[in-house]
Amino acid sequence: MGEKYEYLKKVLDDSHYTVALCGSGILAETGCRTFQNQDYAYEIEQKYGRSPEDIFASAYYMTRPDSFFEFYRAEVLEKDWKPSESCYALKKLEDAGKIQCILSDNIFDLEKRAGCSNVLSLRGSIYQNRCPKCGQEYPMEYIRDSKKTPRCRNCNNVVRPGVTLYGEQLDSHLTSLAATEVEKAEVLLLLGTKLSSDVYSNYVKFFEGEQIVVIHEKEHYTDCKADIVICDQPGKVLSNLGYDF
Repeated sequence: MGEKYEYLKKVLDDSHYTVALCGSGILAETGCRTFQNQDYAYEIEQKYGRSPEDIFASAYYMTRPDSFFEFYRAEVLEKDWKPSESCYALKKLEDAGKIQCILSDNIFDLEKRAGCSNVLSLRGSIYQNRCPKCGQEYPMEYIRDSKKTPRCRNCNNVVRPGVTLYGEQLDSHLTSLAATEVEKAEVLLLLGTKLSSDVYSNYVKFFEGEQIVVIHEKEHYTDCKADIVICDQPGKVLSNLGYDF
């Protein structure tokens, strides 16, 4: 174990409250291409005639539900991404009492499916869907396996995916909880993301703790604001810390 790894392990061992912020790099470990990937965005535009930002949007869901769900099933639900090495490493750290809360910006519940318990899914989850009229809940499979626009069995309303779409604000209750968790943290562990992240930059402002740790593959100019920076895959780094209990 290198000197920087040993120091990171000491920081985690000494901390009484560590919060992990999981970004797009965690999702990338699964092989998933996000809509921000230029090549993938181009493929989508060629296939559907619109950009992913246009289709995966609340306005499109409301006005063209048939086209929205055709896209949602093919480009989101049928991918079936599995938890990555980072997610299972986070589970080990949580079991060892080294991480108290995990903030996640992926919609696939990767950390929860790896066994992590205290996870705030800021963008929602593909597994939690409901009717916006009567509140009836539906599993992911109900939408994935529907041949047409999925409708509520009770009132025939279009089922609402449990994810945040473009043009929508994040859930205010979740954002409040996330800010509180960051404020309580002694150590902030950014995994597969950067300090200027669109999702996490506002939360970092609430941090009043001791150490900010950034673990991601590519250097970024904001790394200088962190106390520890390791440029490598988060899963590889976390798995080498020795918390295999």
